[in-house]
Amino acid sequence: MRVAEEIETRLTAAFAPENLEVVDDSESHRGHAGHREGGETHFNVLIRAAVFKEMSRIERHRAVHAALGRDLVGRIHALALDIGG
Repeated sequence: MRVAEEIETRLTAAFAPENLEVVDDSESHRGHAGHREGGETHFNVLIRAAVFKEMSRIERHRAVHAALGRDLVGRIHALALDIGG
């Protein structure tokens, strides 16, 4: 399974989001630190879920990282998160 699919699967299972967009932005980082041939190193994630409404910004980021898990986060060089409730 591709990394973007894993991100989407794990976040959907954890938060049942109303909106989820996972974009592999790796190609725009070619030549920069962390880039690997084949991509799957840099991601932009937009997620909207009711569960985030009562959380602070830091709590939201921690919840997303926990849902993704250390194994998946460890394979990603950069993860830009846009999280809302």
